[in-house]
Amino acid sequence: MDQQIVGILHPGSMGAAVAACAATNAARVLWCAEGRSPASATRAERFGLEPVPTLQDLLDQSGTVISLCPPAAAEDLACAVAAHGFAGVYVDANAINAERAVRIAGLFRHAEAVVDGGVVGSPPVNGKTPTLYLSGRSDATARVEALFAGTAVRTKALGTEIGKASALKLAYASFQKTSRVLVALSIGMAREHGVDQELIDIASQRTDSYLAEPEYIAKTAARAWRWGPELEEAADMLAAAGLPPEMLRAAATTLARWENAKDDGELTLTEALQRLTQP
Repeated sequence: MDQQIVGILHPGSMGAAVAACAATNAARVLWCAEGRSPASATRAERFGLEPVPTLQDLLDQSGTVISLCPPAAAEDLACAVAAHGFAGVYVDANAINAERAVRIAGLFRHAEAVVDGGVVGSPPVNGKTPTLYLSGRSDATARVEALFAGTAVRTKALGTEIGKASALKLAYASFQKTSRVLVALSIGMAREHGVDQELIDIASQRTDSYLAEPEYIAKTAARAWRWGPELEEAADMLAAAGLPPEMLRAAATTLARWENAKDDGELTLTEALQRLTQP
């Protein structure tokens, strides 16, 4: 397969690292600098991505475009790409519900193909090896798999049905993210009564309990701005399946209390718990 020119929308912490892996097998990996922050520019430069001035420039040159952005922006971004008449392979790898994935696929009448994607795991840096699950036309998913062959991003195709990859991503995120919110509430409750260490000791006697890792609460707070919208998407999927969405919506509401902790790598456990008490 010939080397591809790939466009990444937008190079956040996950998107930039995933794009850098794609660069292993791509001829070039482009990103659009228009309207992006200095932090995005710094991140893109660090990962060796090539800037182009406008979205149209990126779309004109790219045969494959990968969208990795906050869930709330996924549909608007797809609309913008479709409006430009993009004719290549569009990979929506955002944490959105399956219904939205199908709706987005319907926007691309001129595209060669649309691939539904979902990343499970941490950004592929420092030895991390996330998996990019894919669903869509087999020739298109094979094209995406070729981009990441031999890299830290593993891929797995789930079949041709758009929405499968998104459903798997959100099914996993529902447990993984909500369980960490419950840890924060449990530790906060125990600390209020001076028994937080005893709670941690109990949890430490059990296998793989998040309660035994209270230091992760601060990391959860720093990621709340991304995780909350993901859980809202997952709650929509539960409701569509006739299942109760209230627990995930409550977790998303809890995460909203940490919105001002966005990407704060210096946040401590105590500070995270204090912010959780403030509506």
